Amino acid sequence: MMLRLLNVQGVAGIAAALALLALLLFAKAETRHWRKQSGQYEQLYRAEQAAGAQTVANYRAAAETARAADAAATERARGEQDAINERTANDYEMRLAAVRDRAERLRSETGATATDPCGGAGAAVPALPATACGAAQAAGQKRFPDADRLTATEQALQLDELIRWVKAQAGVDPNAPKPQP
Repeated sequence: MMLRLLNVQGVAGIAAALALLALLLFAKAETRHWRKQSGQYEQLYRAEQAAGAQTVANYRAAAETARAADAAATERARGEQDAINERTANDYEMRLAAVRDRAERLRSETGATATDPCGGAGAAVPALPATACGAAQAAGQKRFPDADRLTATEQALQLDELIRWVKAQAGVDPNAPKPQP
């Protein structure tokens, strides 16, 4: 009976069955291989997604830290600039008051000697004309009135303080880190 089954068609059937079994086993192995490979790719994908999310979080934290540092530096610079403004204004007011006091004192001193154009230098020398009283009033020179001299002095002080203020403001570095105590 066995011999009857082992004819050409039987052998071909058995060979076909064995070939199909081999193909089935090969397909099973390939399926296992690709499932394993797919799991590895899925792990890599999830790791990349987590790394990307971590990178975004790090950038956001760094940006927030930079914003806070910028705000602190801005406040520090603003404080320094306000101190410079106040100091400059106070210095200017003190210098201006001193100049005005001095001008008033000189005015009151010259008011007493206004009748004597030479400042009470004694008796006039006969060889000199009466109008030549000193180097400030040499021939051809004209003196400014007291009010104009005071205005010019005030403006010179103002410009001087402005120059000092600009130099001090330029010295403030808004990007400098906050000094550590």
